[in-house]
Amino acid sequence: MALHFDEQEFEDRKTRLLGEMKAAKLDAILLFAQESMYWLTGYDTFGFCFFQCMIVEKSGDVSLLTRSADLRQARHTSNVETIVVWEDRAHANPARELRDLLSDRDLLGARIGIEYDTQGLTAFNGRRVDDALSTFATLEDASRIVPNLRAVKSEAEIKYVRKAGKLADDALTAALPLIKQGTDESAILAAMQGAVFEGGGDYPGNEFIIGSGEDALLCRYKSGRRKLTKNDQLTLEWAGVYRHYHVAMMRTALTGKPSERHLELYEAAKSALLACEEAMVPGNTFGDVFDAHAKAMAAADLTRHRLNACGYSLGARFTPSWMDRPMFYAANPAIIEPNMVLFAHMIIADSESGTAMTLGQTYLTTENSPECLSRHNLDLIVG
Repeated sequence: MALHFDEQEFEDRKTRLLGEMKAAKLDAILLFAQESMYWLTGYDTFGFCFFQCMIVEKSGDVSLLTRSADLRQARHTSNVETIVVWEDRAHANPARELRDLLSDRDLLGARIGIEYDTQGLTAFNGRRVDDALSTFATLEDASRIVPNLRAVKSEAEIKYVRKAGKLADDALTAALPLIKQGTDESAILAAMQGAVFEGGGDYPGNEFIIGSGEDALLCRYKSGRRKLTKNDQLTLEWAGVYRHYHVAMMRTALTGKPSERHLELYEAAKSALLACEEAMVPGNTFGDVFDAHAKAMAAADLTRHRLNACGYSLGARFTPSWMDRPMFYAANPAIIEPNMVLFAHMIIADSESGTAMTLGQTYLTTENSPECLSRHNLDLIVG
């Protein structure tokens, strides 16, 4: 089997999950999030775009309901022993087959948790699951259980995170010589993604973000490329990815002579990032980190140009996004703990002057101050 962790690591994860299930008085939990399945068993697929469900019982038994296309995938990449295939056919309703499987597992009348908050369970399929199980069992939203467990990384996971950090650095190293007048964005994107692949890495949970000129103010990938001009701005957000573990970085780079506004925004972004770093210690909340960001931005009179979140957790994620929970936003009560992997991004979009500035890097929390996972410094990049 193509497992990336040893048997003891998976047993430890299952033990932690069963403990949370017991505390929540759950007889079973239905996992629909691909991240949860990968974390618990190693199961690695993009087949979650269709209906599939992993059942974890309080006894520790694990079973998977999936399609025929993922049968061998599950056998090869996971430690799941019980795999049941639902058949693609006209008028198929896999939710009913899930109910039949739960009945076979003697879970009629049980208290069952469900991961509703995931791209692995569409609203359409979620309604079918509710309809199929409405009189079968007592259902509870258990969307936060596994994400909260995944937020704190094991030593085995941290090894992969550090490898992902190296790949993120390698991507920036590959891009730096290309940030100059006349370079096509396509060449930069190819160099960065190529560095990750050449280093043994994976596709990211979402596309790398690249935009220059007016597009440098955007926070999302979009189709279309342009060439850099003499005095240009280029925003990049990317991640090194290894065994699906992400380490993200973000920069706005300049060609030619920086404008005064760019220099002002850069100093503000750096000040805000360092303030977040100082707040990123165990015992503080994710809301405290956001407050540090907001205070620094307010001091620079940039509140109207900042975002309402300034980062998030990272880990093993699948499409459509590498963003994980908890996130840095106002009043988030989630507590920072050691061995969390946290990406802080300072994003300033001054639409009035058409000026962009971003600065972001990923940290590993410790018992004290966080450790930056990048070898690159925070200096303004001017090509």
